[in-house]
Amino acid sequence: MIITKTTGLARFYYATRYSIKGLRAAYRSEPAFRYELWAAALLLPLAFWLAQSGLQLGLLISSLLFVLIMELINTAIEAVVDRAGTEFHALAGLAKDLGSAAVLLALFVTALIWGGIAWDNFS
Repeated sequence: MIITKTTGLARFYYATRYSIKGLRAAYRSEPAFRYELWAAALLLPLAFWLAQSGLQLGLLISSLLFVLIMELINTAIEAVVDRAGTEFHALAGLAKDLGSAAVLLALFVTALIWGGIAWDNFS
């Protein structure tokens, strides 16, 4: 059996559909993703007010997206680990903890960026 992959615009179309499907699944099944998405939605208008340059605006918005990206990766890691089995294994716990740590560090990076830009613009 030969499997052919789509190419060109069809590939882009299907890839986009799968991505939207993943975003919907994360929103429905992951409370942390929902909280972070709503926080990003609330902070987005503030980014336009706080930024005094295009670079600052890009950093502010990128930091919000970075948290969401890390949460999606963490969710993917958790899904794969849970699919592999329900029994406890130290490596499974480590994988989940590392994914969670990545999200925490992304939140720290976001706080540093927002704090640094606020400091520069208001001090």
